[in-house]
Amino acid sequence: MSKLVIAYSGGLDTSYCAVSLSKVGYDVHAVSVNTGGFTSEEIKTIESNAYKMGVSTYKNIDAIASYYDKVIKYLIFGNVLKNNTYPLSVSAERIIQAIEIIQYAKSINAKYIAHGSTGAGNDQVRFDMIFQTLAPEIEIITPIRDGKLTRQQEIDYLIENGIDMSWNKAKYSVNKGLWGTSVGGEETLTSEQPLPESAYPSQLKKDGEEKVILTFKKGELATVNGKADSADKNIELLNDLASAYAIGRDIHVGDTIVGIKGRVGFEAAAALIIIRAHHLLEKHTLTKWQLQHKDYMSNFYGMHLHEGQYLDPVMRDMEAFLQNSQTNVSGDVTVTLKPYHFTLDGISSQHDLMNAKFGSYGEENKGWTADEAKGFIKIVGNQNKIYQQVNSGL
Repeated sequence: MSKLVIAYSGGLDTSYCAVSLSKVGYDVHAVSVNTGGFTSEEIKTIESNAYKMGVSTYKNIDAIASYYDKVIKYLIFGNVLKNNTYPLSVSAERIIQAIEIIQYAKSINAKYIAHGSTGAGNDQVRFDMIFQTLAPEIEIITPIRDGKLTRQQEIDYLIENGIDMSWNKAKYSVNKGLWGTSVGGEETLTSEQPLPESAYPSQLKKDGEEKVILTFKKGELATVNGKADSADKNIELLNDLASAYAIGRDIHVGDTIVGIKGRVGFEAAAALIIIRAHHLLEKHTLTKWQLQHKDYMSNFYGMHLHEGQYLDPVMRDMEAFLQNSQTNVSGDVTVTLKPYHFTLDGISSQHDLMNAKFGSYGEENKGWTADEAKGFIKIVGNQNKIYQQVNSGL
């Protein structure tokens, strides 16, 4: 039999693929890539279910640290929020999952690789582009996309083959990861309906307020409330603290790679707090021109990542820029957690450019005289005066 690796999540689509491909004679090897959000018990359940689908082997790859180092770190450096809203929770992890899966397929000399994406979404582009770039000799198989299958058709097929796992009871599609959780349902297929409170995995457990001190070292989250750990562990800790206040919920509306608009709910408490806190620290520690150029560079980086262009060398070029910009982005940011939202109280940093001895904004200056200010303003206004004089009356 021909050896085939399937990107297996344990959901309906990948379960259909595993069963149907096994039935037609492929030697199916399932692999899941853990990019956060799964407990050890959940991973065991996914493995157990994979064997029920007829796979020959199952492997779970822990890629959380790799996910942070290769992607999330730069999303923080760039304060990346798609359409000023979405921290790229799913699109970012799909890139790492695709890379890990194709490397595994190559390691076991698989001739085929399969995924459960439909023909109407972004993931098909990300998976296919990574797969065909890193291993053009491995053929890509996509049963859901090729068969244009509906959810009900998949359910009926699995039940006919003795796989009944209460597929219809899952009203919402939930994708958990280190950088956030996406939530899709019938409401997100519309333009006007919000997701109900019950759709979000994290429910409100705390009221009142709670202060949290985030310490950044060269742009990376080094400690939470003085407790040092790896950045990915700090993200998990902050998410546990903030999700108890139901922080980080929103609905993202964006342009898909295939040209249609899409809408998805998400909760990303840690991601949104870290990005806002990091951005505040940058506003204190970076120059005006650093901030300006970072803004558009980060926007390009997020867009290219979303569009599946991670392997293009321009991404490494932008990462070098973003990394270098973090040299002085160190200090503490105080955040107050409240039900459903948070506030940024302030920062403390030895690199705070407000500490300069030239004066206080709007109050006093110590670095220049009144006459010097007048001369500066006169020269700065020269181009506007020339333009108005040349074009007045035309």
